[in-house]
Order: sequence, then structure tokens, then C-alpha cells
Amino acid sequence: MNNGVVSPWRLRLVAGVLIPLLLLLVGRLVQLHLVDREFLKHQGDVRTLRVEPIPAHRGMITDRHGEPLAISSPVATLWANPTQMPQDGPLLNALAKALDESPSSFFTRLNRYANREFMYLKRQVTPDVAEAVMALKVAGVYTQDEYKRYYPAGEVAAHLVGFTNVDEQGQEGLELSWEHWLKATPGRKRVLKDLKGRVVRNLAVLQPPNAGKTLTLSLDMRLQYLAYRELKAVVDQHQAVSGSIILLDARTGEVLAMVNQPAFNPNNRSYLDPSRLRNRALVDVFEPGSVIKPLSVAVALQSGLFKADQLINTAPGRMNLAGQNIRDARNYGEITPEGIIVHSSNVGVSRMILELPETMLVDYYGELGFGRSTGTGFPGEASGVLPGGFGISKIKRATLSYGYGLSTTLGQLAQAYMVLADQGRLHPLSLLKVDLPVTQQVFDPAVVADVLKMMEKVVQPGGTGTRAAIKGYRVAGKTGTVHKLGRDEEGYDSGEYLATFAGIAPASNPRLVAVVVIDSPKGQEYFGGQVAAPVFSRVVGHALRILDVPPDDLQQVDQGVKNP
Repeated sequence: MNNGVVSPWRLRLVAGVLIPLLLLLVGRLVQLHLVDREFLKHQGDVRTLRVEPIPAHRGMITDRHGEPLAISSPVATLWANPTQMPQDGPLLNALAKALDESPSSFFTRLNRYANREFMYLKRQVTPDVAEAVMALKVAGVYTQDEYKRYYPAGEVAAHLVGFTNVDEQGQEGLELSWEHWLKATPGRKRVLKDLKGRVVRNLAVLQPPNAGKTLTLSLDMRLQYLAYRELKAVVDQHQAVSGSIILLDARTGEVLAMVNQPAFNPNNRSYLDPSRLRNRALVDVFEPGSVIKPLSVAVALQSGLFKADQLINTAPGRMNLAGQNIRDARNYGEITPEGIIVHSSNVGVSRMILELPETMLVDYYGELGFGRSTGTGFPGEASGVLPGGFGISKIKRATLSYGYGLSTTLGQLAQAYMVLADQGRLHPLSLLKVDLPVTQQVFDPAVVADVLKMMEKVVQPGGTGTRAAIKGYRVAGKTGTVHKLGRDEEGYDSGEYLATFAGIAPASNPRLVAVVVIDSPKGQEYFGGQVAAPVFSRVVGHALRILDVPPDDLQQVDQGVKNP
């Protein structure tokens, strides 16, 4: 025994072990606090500091009065890091239920992403759904703020407004063509997070978000709803393939309403038929037929070779050019240009146009906007087809005069009719609200005044468009019933028609221009005056009253008061 005395060699051994360890510990502390301080701080920041996006909303689309047509609503997107998620069956079942997904489908998705660090649980859910999911406190489940596009008018304005994809990028319509204007630029911020990924504090805004700009359309939704209701009713009534209507402000060229049938709901595209997406008023082309005759007569009067009261011989009601027959419904004999429009005489308008210089009709059609885009900027807008003027045959010039041999959109036809509505001035068609309209003089105002008077007779008793009449207002218009091309496009289908009507009101001081086309109406009524004209009457009649346009036919108003 050593009687409790510690051997010196043991003390030296312990000291030899402890002192180097102490020195090593002190050295490590010095290294961590002085040498590696910035490195360690960076490593800590990497685990707790994050740069996250600040969502910004896409620009709103409104009608001319500020009524929203497309807005972005705040939503939440739920995502997960599968490598951090627990294997707790009951908890994951509860998560699947909160996501409104069957457990089997949810577990299949989890297994597919098991080795990845990111998967979407559900995109763009309402805040209450996100709160319910996050309340489960499932590890590895996160939420991110986003926006979802919503269209308050639904299918009523869908063809014009268009829609975005889930990431709010324009896909169709004005959402696509004005993407540069409407799109938002998200911001960035630095945040402090805990080890579970939860934001503890917002530290700094690195880049502020920039919301998209508001796009104000020319549409008046009061008139858009009206046009939608009436067009849908007539397409259903006549079991037509489709239909379109466009309503313009004759003073500015603004599109106040543009509707197509069939339509689609941009808020629910689960079972969307692609054929319903087309804005037929701007992307579909057709031969205009007889509705173009007032324009042809205006060209003839503008030439100075014809007068408004001049007689044109249409006997015997037919003519032959290059082996092809041009016919009227009957022999009208000698009639004035007014008679040509009222009776829709193919022979009469052909004989007038064949007296003009060879290229004059085509040149004026070009000035009226046929054969080129209206310039609205709408995606896929068609230019139509207008034949060249040089070397054009007589039969071609004749058929062009009554609306065959060229193709046009409904928008182009409405734009051309604005020339008749605004003293011979052509307006660019506009889908946006216009402050200072731009015009180009095409016809002499006196010529236009004469043609308008002739067109009024079409809507009066004895004309083909009496169903387009509007009580209390003078209406100028023209009917058309166009044979459709056969499926091989080498001839016309004898049983398929386009029923059209183009009109202007009030005729004494035009405010509105409207063109209606109904594709392949079924049943006994298929003429433009029977099918399209009533739509014009109802839409334009109500529109004039909504816009508080005073009546210009006081005799009708008085009669209406006496005999309600």
C-alpha cells in the first residue's frame, strides 16, 4: 500500500493527457470563433435563411365601365418534401382526406416521389383548405401563396377575353395577345426559417413585386350579356351549327359586344371541346353574299357614272357571262339602285359594276378593309381573301359585286358597314376603349346618305328585312342568305346556308352597327331576313334604349303610345 499517496508518475500521466486535450479544445474554440467565424455563420444562415418569392397578381381585365372580366384571386399551393414525411399511416390518411384524394391514389403518388425532395400536393387551393392541411402538422408539408385567374362573366365573354394556364400565362384571346401588359413580375424576400421550414421572420425585401397592368376593353357588358342571350336563343331555336354577332360604336369603331355560339366556360375547362374555343367573329371566314350589295352600289355611285335615281335594266331577270348564269328571284325589269338593294338583284348590281373601270370595285373593297386584318391584334385573326384587281374577268367582277368570290370575317364586314354609318369614314376596329378615334375617308358623305336611304327600304314593308325593324327608330340594313361551300370546297351545298343581316341604327344619326351570322339553321326558316334579322332587332333595339339614344321615328313612337 502507498497509504493514500498518489504516485508522481500517475499525476504526470494524467496531466500529460488532460493538458493536450485542454489545449486542443482551446485551440478549436479559437479557430471556431476567430478563424472559421464567417464560414460557420454562413453554414447557419444556409440552414435558416431563405430567399422566397413574393407573389404578384396579374393585371385585371375590365369592360369599358370597370366591370371585371378577369381577376386574380389569392390562393395557396400545397407541396411536400417526401424524404421528410413520416410513415405514420393514420396521419397520412388524414392528409389525403384533407386534400380530397383517395388514400390509395395519394400513397401511389408518394411512392412515386419517395426519393425526391419536391412534389405538389395540390395546386391553387382556397386558403381554408390550406389551413386545414397545415393544421395536421405533417412534417415535410409546406404551403406557398399564389394567385388563380377567375372570369366573373364566364362563357359570356370567353371568346374575346380568353384564359391563362395554371401558372397565369395567357393561352387564348386577349389574355394571350396582351401577355406583356397583363403579366406580373414576382418579387423576392429574405426570410428566417426554423429547422422545420416555418418562417420565423421576414428580414428584407430584395426585389419588390410588380403587379400586371389593368386592360380596359371596349366591351359594354350590359350589351354583351344582351347579345349573348339573344344569340344563344336563336341558335338553339333553329338548331344551327353556330352563330356570331358583333356590335360596334359607329362613331369610334369600338366593339361594344362580340359573341359566338357555341361557347365555353373558362372557369371550368375539364371537358373542354377545342372547337368551342374559336372566336368565330374574327378567325372564321365566309363569303358575305348579298349583305355586300350596298357597298357595291356605293362604289358605283362614287364613280360618278351612276345616279341614285338612275334606272338599271335587269330584264329578263338573268344574264350569262362566260357560260355562267347570274339570276334574280324574278324579272324586276328597270329598277333604280334602291330597287337593286331592296330586291337584292344580282343582275342589277352586276350590270352597274361591269360599267366601272376594271379594278375599281376591288380597289374600293381593299379600302373598306377586305383582304387584310382589321388590326385588333387578336390572336389568329383572319385576313380573308380579296382577289387582285388586274386582269380580273367580267364574271369574277360580277360575282364579287354580290358577295361571292371573296372571303371575309364578321369583324371586317362590320368595319366596312361603319363607313356607311359614319359619313363615308373608315374606323379601325378596336377591342380596347378608344379616346381619340382615327378615321379615313372612303366615300363621299352624299353617296353614303343616298345608300342609307336605300337600305332603310329593306327594313320597311315590302323589303326582305322587315323583322329587323325597331319600334321608334329608323333602321338601315341588308339581308343575306349565302350558299355554303361543300365539304370538298369545289361547289356549293344546296341545303346549307349562312343567314346574315347587317344593319345600322338610328339611320338618321347612326350610333350602332351590328352584323349577325347564323350558320346552317335547320327547319323551314333559313333566310337572313327570317333568322338573323330578328336577332338584330332585339339586340340593337335594347342597346339603343340602354345607351339612352333618342328615337328618330316619332311617328312610330306616337303610334306606339296610341296603340300599346
